Amino acid sequence: MTADSNTINIAIQHRLNNSRAQTFCLDVNLQLPGKGITAIFGESGSGKTTLLRCLAGLEKMLNGEIHVKGLVWQSGLEIKPVHERRVGYVFQESSLFPHLNVEQNISYGVKRSPVMLSKPNYEKIIELMGLYSLLERFPEQLSGGERQRVAIARALLIEPDILLMDEPLASLDGRRKQEIMPYLESMHEKFDVPIIYVTHSIDEVARLADHLVVLQEGTVMTEGLLGEVLANTDLPIKLGEDTGVVFEARVAERDDDWNLLRAEFLGGELWVRDGGDSLDQSIRIRVLARDVSLALNAHTDTSIINRLRCRIEKIHEDEDRAMLLVRLVVGEVKLLARVSRRSAHQLAIKIGDEVWAQIKGVAILR
Repeated sequence: MTADSNTINIAIQHRLNNSRAQTFCLDVNLQLPGKGITAIFGESGSGKTTLLRCLAGLEKMLNGEIHVKGLVWQSGLEIKPVHERRVGYVFQESSLFPHLNVEQNISYGVKRSPVMLSKPNYEKIIELMGLYSLLERFPEQLSGGERQRVAIARALLIEPDILLMDEPLASLDGRRKQEIMPYLESMHEKFDVPIIYVTHSIDEVARLADHLVVLQEGTVMTEGLLGEVLANTDLPIKLGEDTGVVFEARVAERDDDWNLLRAEFLGGELWVRDGGDSLDQSIRIRVLARDVSLALNAHTDTSIINRLRCRIEKIHEDEDRAMLLVRLVVGEVKLLARVSRRSAHQLAIKIGDEVWAQIKGVAILR
């Protein structure tokens, strides 16, 4: 393995015993992008947190390779100590010192950084995380979402080479999750630091991730660009009603009469609810398989306004024996449709057929 300034390279074979004296093996070999958000997704016990701990140096491996954007953190038995790795780590709980106010909590983390923090960068992060009005408050005076924003700011302020986030929203209720999500999206857009984001929430993956790694029992089952992985009809972890695709589109037109936006993507367009996005703005769209039906002709006598001419690329068994998953291609975008076996038989569909996808629901992820 060679150090590459544009990627994060990880090769780990690590065994550990849990509290019940059972052996767990983490066996991964990954080359991840050195920018954007990579989501590590999987069920509890799949090895997500262990992978993060290995990256941070908190889990001691006897052998492994970890290269972060040209920096060698481990090569065989040569291991860079934890304190020499510029790692920002955000845990499920904010882990703030209760006797220190927000500003003092942040300062404590900054003092331990090996680099001198610039005042403009400090102000940028405090503003981005919306903390100016909270600096004098103590942790007990903050909501769960506010505490996590402080923890994220503290991690960013050390100017890390990589930011590790271990299910940072897991301890928050639905309202607090929605409160903090825009801050995570802004952080993604405004900072060049690569983020490894562990979660078992497909909603968080769909909204935040650029790259997706699916772990199962310590092994990488699949990984790649978010849209490509989610369009995989034989994804090893079954998502049930959450099965669907995510892709980028551009706001091309606003229809004030009907409160709709026309979103264009390579090969088609969709009408979506107007949420105030600007013309030419890039938006992230999610279409669930359960909201896509198929027709052999372009029906206009229907309440469904989004209809796309597609080609059937794959037909796959669904976890529900009465259903099938059909992967469709329209331009450079792939869609999934969940249809009953009976419907597929009546339509006599097969791979390569041209059909019309009728899309009953489209969500802009924000």
